[in-house]
Order: sequence, then C-alpha cells, then structure tokens
Amino acid sequence: MNILFHVATLLPRMPQAEAISQEIVALREYFGGDVVYVNPNQRFPLHIPRLLFGFHKLGELQAWEANLRLHHFYNPDPFPYPYLRYLQRPVIYSITCGVGDRPPNVSYFSSLAAIAVTDERSLKRLRAWGLGNTILVQPGIDTRRFTCSPLPLQSEIRLMVGSAPWTKGQFQTKGVEALLLAARQAPHLRLVFLWRQVLADEMERRVRRMNLDKQVMVLNRQVDVNEILAGVHASITLAAAPGIVKSYPHSLLESLVAGKPVLVSRAIPMADYVEQAGCGQVVESVTPADVLAAIESLASGYEGLRRVAQQVGQRDFSLQAMIASYGRLYEYVGESRGSGR
Repeated sequence: MNILFHVATLLPRMPQAEAISQEIVALREYFGGDVVYVNPNQRFPLHIPRLLFGFHKLGELQAWEANLRLHHFYNPDPFPYPYLRYLQRPVIYSITCGVGDRPPNVSYFSSLAAIAVTDERSLKRLRAWGLGNTILVQPGIDTRRFTCSPLPLQSEIRLMVGSAPWTKGQFQTKGVEALLLAARQAPHLRLVFLWRQVLADEMERRVRRMNLDKQVMVLNRQVDVNEILAGVHASITLAAAPGIVKSYPHSLLESLVAGKPVLVSRAIPMADYVEQAGCGQVVESVTPADVLAAIESLASGYEGLRRVAQQVGQRDFSLQAMIASYGRLYEYVGESRGSGR
C-alpha cells in the first residue's frame, strides 16, 4: 500500500518525542509510504499563511501521485487547505485535536475521501454538521515500552506534564502558568515538565522568577518516559480549548499504560473517557484553583484510580489496535474511491 503522509505543522526539533511523528512512524513501518511537511515557514524568511501551505510542493506532490494509492493528511484543526483540492488521489484528513463548536467548511470537507478523528465528541459534532464521511479511529501507542511501577502517595504528589508549548501564548492556553501558580500555592506539589527544545529559556526564567526551583523540574532533552513515570504519581495535560493538544495526548496514554492515573482538562475530548473509565480526574478550567481541586480529588481516591489506570491502559490503547483501525480506513477509502479523488 503506497501512502503519502502530509503534515501541516512544522518539523519538530525532537520528532522522537512528538506524538504525530510517532504515529506516522508506526503507520509507515506497517503500511509503507513517505512523509512530507507542507508548512513552508521553516525555510522561508516571511510568514506564509495557511491558505498557501503545500503550493510550494504541488508539482512534486502531483508527480508523486503516479505511484500513490492515497494521501493521509494530518492537522490539529479542521482547516480547509486549498492545495489538497489539486490532488487526484483520495485524501484522508486526520484532525488530531478536538473539534470545537464552530462548524468547519462543510463543502470542502464533504469532498474528501474521509475525515479521521480519535474521539467520540468530535465524531458526533462533525456528523451533526452533515459530514457523514467522518470516521472514528482508535488511538494507541506502543505499550511494550512501559511498565507499571506503583509509587506510594505520601506527603508529596508528583505529576508529569506533557504537551509543552510551541509559542509564548501557549504558556497560558496549555496551562503552564496555572500549574506554576498552583505549585506556588501548594508546597507539596512537584511538577516534572517534558520539554521539546522550544522556549526552554523562557520556562526556566519563569521557574526562577517564581522561586519554584525545588518543586519544578524541566527536562529539555530526549528522556525515557517510562523511567520518568516510575517517579511520579500521575500525569496532567491542560488546554483552555479544543484544538490545542491531541484529543488523546500521548503523555496521558503513556501514563495510563504505566498504571498512573491522569488529570485532563474538560476541553480535551479524552476527559470524557477519563470520567467514564474512572482512571483520573477532570480539571474543569485552566485555573490554579481548579487544578488544585482536581489534584486534591485525585489524592483522596488515589489507590482506586491507580488500580483502574493499570487495568485500562494496556487494554484500551494498544498500537496494534490503532494500526488495525487505520488499516480498515485505508481499505474502505481504497475500495470506495478507487484511484480517483
């Protein structure tokens, strides 16, 4: 099966630690194919708007199509990239983050072979807007990389924090500011941030300015996440709105697979699963007060939440299930659309 994977975000500095890169590597290992980054802003001195993404590679992409079965496009939100209309092979559009309450361009998205989402919340919204070509795919990671290492909860509570900001504005929208303020109010709280070599100096300045050096650790390098999880009680990912982090953040899946419960913002679709499964706590809004309230609830019922996390992590998020889910989608698109778009 010959697939071309398109990525609309910038090439990450640490692809081994970036969720979409990990997912595409897994799919390419199983199905084959190549990957192309269509965001030109890494190489051009002037900022290029999203409407123009992909056009600088259009001739190359069209030449590629002679040997392609389909295109698989990845983007955080349902944005209508015009260059995709110039491709002849079927296009699967993966929306990696949660869909908000504003309808996308229905005409554009109806013309695609399929829209892939990983959460029921986004599936229901898109179908309610008339996008019957929306399909649910299973989120998953390589569970073999993680082991359960229970850590008794005593006087301190230690949390791993993933989904580091890409911009200064995301210090607020991804809850970094709220977490630091919460740590300043709660001396028993310890935070371990997994960083990605972007804005690391800014983060270190904030930690020093708030005198949190003893409570906050920033790991700005490639790490063994399984080893980090062995030294924490739970993991947390925050977002002020959908579309900022993945619907099912990899750091939270890794946490569950390692038997560690999770804290997640209500705005992130995974919150629905966490509530239903009982494997963590939902943070109602990205404020220090709500963060601390959720941490207190997690601590009060920690052993029960930890046991559930250990049960569901390995069961519900296997890499094999994700690959099989995409395999069914690829077969469906190939059979229903043939070689035309």
